[in-house]
Amino acid sequence: MNKSPHLPVLLNEVVESFKNIKSGYFVDCTLGYAGHSSEILKKFAQIKHIGIDRDIEAINFSKEKLQDYKDRSTIYKGTFAEVFPNLKEEPIVGVLADFGVSSLQLDKLERGFSFNSQVLDMRMDKDESFSAYDVVNGYSAEKLEYIFKNYGEIREHRELTNAIVEQRSIKPISSALELSKIISTVIPKYGKINSSTLAFQAIRIEVNGELSQIENLLDAIEERHFAGEIVSFITFHSLEDRLIKNRFTKWSKNCICDEMAIRCTCGNNHSMGKPLNKKPITATLEELKYNPRSRSAKLRSFCFKDV
Repeated sequence: MNKSPHLPVLLNEVVESFKNIKSGYFVDCTLGYAGHSSEILKKFAQIKHIGIDRDIEAINFSKEKLQDYKDRSTIYKGTFAEVFPNLKEEPIVGVLADFGVSSLQLDKLERGFSFNSQVLDMRMDKDESFSAYDVVNGYSAEKLEYIFKNYGEIREHRELTNAIVEQRSIKPISSALELSKIISTVIPKYGKINSSTLAFQAIRIEVNGELSQIENLLDAIEERHFAGEIVSFITFHSLEDRLIKNRFTKWSKNCICDEMAIRCTCGNNHSMGKPLNKKPITATLEELKYNPRSRSAKLRSFCFKDV
């Protein structure tokens, strides 16, 4: 049970971002297989830990992995957007969220995230009923175009939608493998990147409400944060990273006057804190060698004012 089926990305960099946290609660909003959490618990003996995840497989694994820290660790099942705003534990001194899909979810064919899967699922929480099958076979052409264009940023969004609608009119598309083959007839392969990558990303985001989940988490942190609290977020595509970057910019602003205002009248003292790095931190060449999936990862951290 000590060996995790998922390699935590940017592990050293994440731990470093929290080097100044004091005693209080550390919240891992995407517990997964406890790779980040176990290291945080080991490095910071003064903190108490809260783990949140919607995947029961991950939770069961992590409970075993964190047995040595059971007196300092509490795990909640649910989405971080639902659980985090209702936490009663305080003060919260650190918040981590790794918005990537775990290697186990990607590699387990029965979860339906893989291009080669015989099912079309992509649910992070298997207790939910809504799946990728419902999106692919039930969404209108307009809704499919929207998610492919906005969540996948796919240039051929209209052509891809037409191909899917045509195929499902003959018979339902029942597997990720079948869907991947349809996508490959429309979208060319770019280098080593599978032609289905962006389309699968778009469907997965829709199935799991990923972007709204992030927005809700950021809202909750903005509404109730603690002095000196540090938040670190790992993103894997531009949509997620943009949400984090824009929110950090908002939190850093001293002046909140209307952009058309002739002069500042707000007091110019509204900054909530500052980012810990000017640019996002990415994986080292060493990490890229043993964990190629870290190539898209970006870490951004923010520290709220210690007042």
